[in-house]
Amino acid sequence: MALSVGYKRIRTAVFISGTGSNLKSLIKFSKLKKSPLSINIIISNNPRAKGLLYGKIYKIKKRIFNFKKKNLAEKKILEELNKNKISLICLAGFMKILSKNFIKRFEGKILNIHPSLLPKFKGLNTHERAIINKEKYSGCTVHYVNSKLDSGKIIIQKRVKINKNETPKTLAKKILLQEHKLYPAAILKIFNL
Repeated sequence: MALSVGYKRIRTAVFISGTGSNLKSLIKFSKLKKSPLSINIIISNNPRAKGLLYGKIYKIKKRIFNFKKKNLAEKKILEELNKNKISLICLAGFMKILSKNFIKRFEGKILNIHPSLLPKFKGLNTHERAIINKEKYSGCTVHYVNSKLDSGKIIIQKRVKINKNETPKTLAKKILLQEHKLYPAAILKIFNL
């Protein structure tokens, strides 16, 4: 990744749609001495996203964009990111697909965390699909975002064992715990820290 880490932290935007548990773990990580990040803005498409509370708690600017008109929303987001001098985007449970144009503007600087061992089970309902498929393991993946859904270069993965009586709910819980560790680990790996 073409970002240099000096003493200045990398100005980061986190995109969320829901509870924001990965956002919370990234914020906590950004407070550590070894972290290369500063989280400067939270972007959401959902005004009721519980994760927006972390903006309040940690005094991080937050912005909500309506994706009914996707092109307009993305244009406004790009303006906001430029205004805040953002160099890195972390998607953390962001449930909208960004356009090729948007991704091009931040090529190689958008990360996503996905609750499966990619390339298996791209998209939604990953836990149900892993169980129905009788997989022995599932897990989570941090990858670069490109214009194909969940297809960008993989940075790091973590395997999680699927037990005999596993349900999508229990598996989701186990994987989420690993996601909270994996996202910071991926960021350290990218910046060779």
